[in-house]
Amino acid sequence: VQLQASGGGLVQAGGSLTLSCAASGSTSIVDYLGWYRRTGGRRRELVAQISRNEITTYADAVKGRFTISRGNTKNTVALQMNSLKPEDTAVYFCNAEDVAGDRHFWGTGTLVTVSS
Repeated sequence: VQLQASGGGLVQAGGSLTLSCAASGSTSIVDYLGWYRRTGGRRRELVAQISRNEITTYADAVKGRFTISRGNTKNTVALQMNSLKPEDTAVYFCNAEDVAGDRHFWGTGTLVTVSS
């Protein structure tokens, strides 16, 4: 499974950005699509994910501000980020998880910078 992410960039606090990701290859094995982020030397942390049946999970830090959605083909995912805060600044990674839950696939990171 290959993941191609787009979006990201620089935005002022309170602004909005949308991240998009398209999966290709053996997408029939994919259940969850989602986004993780990494700040500095910390481990990647889950931001949001959505299952093929559109069950969503959000990190507490982004609940009510971010919305994840999946395209009609189920192979694309978007993360609408509103009311951005400086602490949202991170490298964001698109992620796919297979149906068995034991394989993760990663896209290249995209930088989101929120200025105060």
